[in-house]
Amino acid sequence: MPHLRPPVLLGIGTALLAAVAIPAALLPALTASPGEPAAAGAWPVESPPVPPSTTPLPPTASVPSPVPHEPPRRRGGAQGAPAGTTPAWRRAAQDPTPVTAAALRAGAGRCERISKGAYRTDGAGPAHVAVCGAEGAVFWKAPLTVVCDGQVTVRCNDRADPRFANTTAYTQSNGLPLNAEKLPYIVVPSPSGVWDHRDFGIGGGSVAAVVHGDTVRYAVVGDTGPPGTIGEASYATARGLGVPTTPAGGGGGAAPDVTFIVFQDAKVPSPEDRAATVRLGEKLARKFLLENGDRGRAGARRVP
Repeated sequence: MPHLRPPVLLGIGTALLAAVAIPAALLPALTASPGEPAAAGAWPVESPPVPPSTTPLPPTASVPSPVPHEPPRRRGGAQGAPAGTTPAWRRAAQDPTPVTAAALRAGAGRCERISKGAYRTDGAGPAHVAVCGAEGAVFWKAPLTVVCDGQVTVRCNDRADPRFANTTAYTQSNGLPLNAEKLPYIVVPSPSGVWDHRDFGIGGGSVAAVVHGDTVRYAVVGDTGPPGTIGEASYATARGLGVPTTPAGGGGGAAPDVTFIVFQDAKVPSPEDRAATVRLGEKLARKFLLENGDRGRAGARRVP
């Protein structure tokens, strides 16, 4: 290969430099600082993509927290009235403490008579006491007359009560008569044209609430009395209520203003089981208040 002379090499280098020379008009666009407008007619220059920032947002740009859930408003009263207006009978029914005498009297405040007539008290005076109907119960208001019938005891015998009888219509689970001195029981009138307790799911062992003053005592139906008389209860019932305990046949023993509430279709297997009677009585008393408050009463259900 022939050697090129120096003048030839110089000419080729000059030509190459001329081919790659950059027009002076483009230099401002290439050298423009970021953010400055390019000269007219210059090639557009694309900025490199900006990577996503990993810097946390300032506090003012944070996402607002959700509104906290507001609990439902507490409703008071039977009709959603403001708190503090709940009827006394409903408060008593929901109260875990024993049902009060005042609440039970309020539940038995209105009489819808279910008896066809009225009864005398202790067989004396005019007949003026009616049997009233309530939802799930029957009730009457009469003076309490103390009776001692049943087992012979120190305080209940024919010397203490000339009209004493050593039998009761209903007996203990072992077949013995009831013990009037120790067992709270009430006496219902024998069936008659005035009223028949059996038609309303009431019989031996039915649970009753007996109310006097500020005291409530739970008792069982333990005996039947004369068909025209109402208001009798055992010596133990009277003693538990704090009323005089002298049997009527002994010259006294009557206490006025007593409410007798007898629950329908609710009996204890063993009438002498006081603990079972009290437990069932408390349960039925609360049910009585819930069903016979300010919503009115449907009347006692007659058993077919």
